[in-house]
Amino acid sequence: MTDRTTGSATAKIEKRMITRLVRAACAARAAAYAPYSKFRVGAAVLTAEGAIHGGCNVENASYGATVCAERVAALGAIAAGARQIRAVAVVYDDHELAIPCGMCRQVLSEFGPAMLVIQANTRGEYVLTSLATLLPAPFVTIPMPAATKNPRRKT
Repeated sequence: MTDRTTGSATAKIEKRMITRLVRAACAARAAAYAPYSKFRVGAAVLTAEGAIHGGCNVENASYGATVCAERVAALGAIAAGARQIRAVAVVYDDHELAIPCGMCRQVLSEFGPAMLVIQANTRGEYVLTSLATLLPAPFVTIPMPAATKNPRRKT
């Protein structure tokens, strides 16, 4: 185990919770649908409320429609009512340590820009980092001007 996280992200998540997240990601990986690449990925997110939501990658013949495990897990948490994610664990095989792709980093940043990222493998080895380290300049919400009434629309 190596800890590359700077700041307090790891101090807020106990080692036993990290282990639970890695195990949940490994379990989710078993359901991956990857008939094209054979690249099976599992992820698990920890919400601010303490719930763990797992997800796996789901490939599609139209490759652009493929959904990564991290987004499946995060969106499942959001669909269940969560609005903040504290940590994500990503697992893909027994040798390499997984890392979220750019699109997943951006989606995750919407719900926890400084969340802990656990890059893991199926042997239980992992490296800790923060999403802010992996995505230092995410797209952010900008204030939109107040809606104006359309003069052509009859009300």
